[in-house]
Amino acid sequence: MAKQKSVYFFGEGKSDGDAKMRDILGGKGANLAEMTNLGIPVPAGFTISTEVCAAYYENKEQYPEGLEEAVLKNLRKLEKVMGKRLGDPEDPLLVSVRSGAPVSMPGMMDTILNLGMNDRAVRGLAQNTGNPRFAWDAYRRFIQMYGDVVMRVPSERFEEALSDVKKARQVELDTCLDKEDLEVLVGRYKEIVRKHTEKDFPQDPMEQLWGAINAVFGSWMNERAIKYRQISGIKNIKGTAVNVQSMVFGNFGDDSGTGVCFSRDPSTGENVFYGEYLMNAQGEDVVAGIRTPEKISALEKENKPIYDELMRIRDKLENHFRDMQDMEFTVQQGKLFLLQTRNGKRSGAAALKAALDMVEEKLIDKKTAIFRVGPEHLDQLLHPRIDPEALKRAVSLTKGLNASPGAAAGRIVFSAKDAEEWHGRGERVLLVRQETSPEDIGGMVVSQGILTSTGGMTSHAAVVARGMGTPCIAGAKGVTIKGKKVEIGAASFDEGDWITIDGSTGSVYQGELPLIKTDISENEMARTFLGWCDEVRASAVRGHIRGFEVRTNADLPEDAQRAFKFGAEGVGLCRTEHMFFDKSKLIHFRAMIVADTEAERKAALKQILPLQQQDFFGIFKAMEGRPVTIRLLDPPLHEFVPHTKEEIEELAEHLRVSSHTLLPKIEKLHEANPMLGHRGCRLAVTYPEIYDMQVEAIALAAVECVRQNIPVTPEIMIPIVCDERELGLLRPSAEKILHKVFTETNVSVAVKIGTMIEVPRAALRADRVAEYADFFSFGTNDLTQMTFAFSRDDAASFLPAYLEKGVLEDDPFKSIDEGGVGQLITGAVEKGRHFKKDLKIGICGEHGGDPATIDFCYRSGLSYVSCSPYRVPIARLAAAQAILKNHDVSAKAPSQRAARKKGRPRIRKPRV
Repeated sequence: MAKQKSVYFFGEGKSDGDAKMRDILGGKGANLAEMTNLGIPVPAGFTISTEVCAAYYENKEQYPEGLEEAVLKNLRKLEKVMGKRLGDPEDPLLVSVRSGAPVSMPGMMDTILNLGMNDRAVRGLAQNTGNPRFAWDAYRRFIQMYGDVVMRVPSERFEEALSDVKKARQVELDTCLDKEDLEVLVGRYKEIVRKHTEKDFPQDPMEQLWGAINAVFGSWMNERAIKYRQISGIKNIKGTAVNVQSMVFGNFGDDSGTGVCFSRDPSTGENVFYGEYLMNAQGEDVVAGIRTPEKISALEKENKPIYDELMRIRDKLENHFRDMQDMEFTVQQGKLFLLQTRNGKRSGAAALKAALDMVEEKLIDKKTAIFRVGPEHLDQLLHPRIDPEALKRAVSLTKGLNASPGAAAGRIVFSAKDAEEWHGRGERVLLVRQETSPEDIGGMVVSQGILTSTGGMTSHAAVVARGMGTPCIAGAKGVTIKGKKVEIGAASFDEGDWITIDGSTGSVYQGELPLIKTDISENEMARTFLGWCDEVRASAVRGHIRGFEVRTNADLPEDAQRAFKFGAEGVGLCRTEHMFFDKSKLIHFRAMIVADTEAERKAALKQILPLQQQDFFGIFKAMEGRPVTIRLLDPPLHEFVPHTKEEIEELAEHLRVSSHTLLPKIEKLHEANPMLGHRGCRLAVTYPEIYDMQVEAIALAAVECVRQNIPVTPEIMIPIVCDERELGLLRPSAEKILHKVFTETNVSVAVKIGTMIEVPRAALRADRVAEYADFFSFGTNDLTQMTFAFSRDDAASFLPAYLEKGVLEDDPFKSIDEGGVGQLITGAVEKGRHFKKDLKIGICGEHGGDPATIDFCYRSGLSYVSCSPYRVPIARLAAAQAILKNHDVSAKAPSQRAARKKGRPRIRKPRV
């Protein structure tokens, strides 16, 4: 059996790999190989595969046999291509060692630059280049990076030494230090390494190389990388690749530089060249915010030939990958090199605009565009903005770069650790830093917004915030942090003080300003895009593929109206218990609860009947004939009883009894485990008059709709069924009430009666339950609780540990547990449809707005999902993506190949 290839070379216009090998070469390695094959200037190198990373951890941090020989073979090939040798004292080859997972994880793993420098190589490089300052600068950067990443020397120690040298020379910028200063700094850096590790800094380049490779593979399991994968839902990938690449230097002098650029604006999606660069700098200077970079447009004036070449490459890569590209480049002595390209992370607004524009430009089709916008992007479009009325009175403190859109208000914290601690106490926090680093990911995730005093639009804070959809202002020069205090403009703030930021404008405001939600239904681009998603679902029906509706959970007419604006096709869950908490109904409902006789209960319910009828009429009217599924009373009665002395006295006065008389009745309603107690259909078995009143209210509301020429489609849902005989008892009662109302009013309305499947026993007996049900709706909140025996209200005390230790892959209350709860659902679908072929089946728990659950629901044969109003747009997208993933449904847009054949030019807006 042939030995599996573990190292892949790229250079001189040829590569062992290509873009399709992302799983093996990682995203960075695959794209380096692809760019090489495209003839783009890429420094030569080689990639150690992700399979080596997997083997490294499977074998307890031991590499597979033959790896050292393969690395050495490819290193010799690289030396031959470059005409240099690693460790050569006269003309050394220097390399970078970088990570590269199949899924982009910006800044989460380790990188080492300038590897191969030592006490002899630095002098040879100085003599060979005629630039001693450059050589010593490269050496001091290597010691700091290698010392930090491989030898675990705190980076702050190096920064302190650099600061001391600059202070002694009375300069502010690193670029103002001369060769002698840097040589002194190298000596101090080596002393710092010796002090912290009790070892000398390694001089053997091969020892350096393997130390760096070990560190990069090791960083796959570092805390920040693990946390990022958990946050981003990255699973089932082998690990990271390691890319060893010949160095090119942006810090060679004023004819050299480095930068990061995007083929489109990652904040807005505008089709303009976007990015930043620094002359006489290395890549980490740009992303780390060490120096304030220039806008990429300034490069056209500073070096037009390089700018023009970069523009040509930008167009070539975006045309080739058919997506917005995020590129890193270096210019060494007037020659341009591309170090990386990847599909760029973008804000929700940018994802939407880029997708629509690329379809218009014939670069992609609608089907591709639907997958270019993720559910998280649409979620960002719902991010709040500052109330315009409040802005008129707001105190503006300073401005920075509008790095990630949206508004946020929070209490100031100065570290990621503090952000997590304050968030754990229930506080809304806003992270204020000089600049963020990968170690800050945990604090960034829990923060409402991020404000940094340095860094640019491509800094770590900006890139990560945009990816997460967190509002961010970067490079706010009016922000000065001093310990646990910060000066913002002319004002001073302590930790815990409130500020508000607007990431769309870059403005910082004093105090907590009121925020309002954005109405996505008024966004023309969103309407167009979601229309494409709806076309997919309509095409599925026309093509005789099962349809898939998106409904909403709405308890009030205004909820239904909002959801209708967002595109809901019906109400999948109307929870009637929320209506009873209305003050006008609550007193009568409490009177019913403490009643001694059926007659007293009916008298109290008679007061509620017209109010319930009014509620249902409002929802029917708002949905304009779309189906409305009304769940009859579900929670236990004790939730409605009065608790305070004032409430008890108010009820006693209403009933004209003493409060002492009520107390025993109230105490009697207490249950040890109410969620498994006297609730749902069990209430109707013991007190049938409760459901009778609700069914009558539904029927009367439907009659009123008919009389006003309002189309109406009511559906009645009976909850907490565990046995078909419950439905066998309650359905005839409901039908009797419906018949009575429709006979008396001489109006007829078709009303479906179904049940909520939320008890595992009901799922297991679904074929028998279907005999009495016109539809099923899975109540996954309770179904998950009862299947796991987890209380949703108390699981937070142990679920984080389950997730961290790998007991569970996901929080089962956020995404459906396909292996357990999911098996009950698929089994119930099969059983129910076996008895009743056309049984309509949906889901109405909180899971109904989760994209992964929506995909599962479609695969499982469900007819619809129902979610909260603000999740409806996300569910429309996720439903279209689920259909496209599982069926070849044409979205009726010209393919890119067809567009190229027709020779239509791509549309580009003028550069700004």
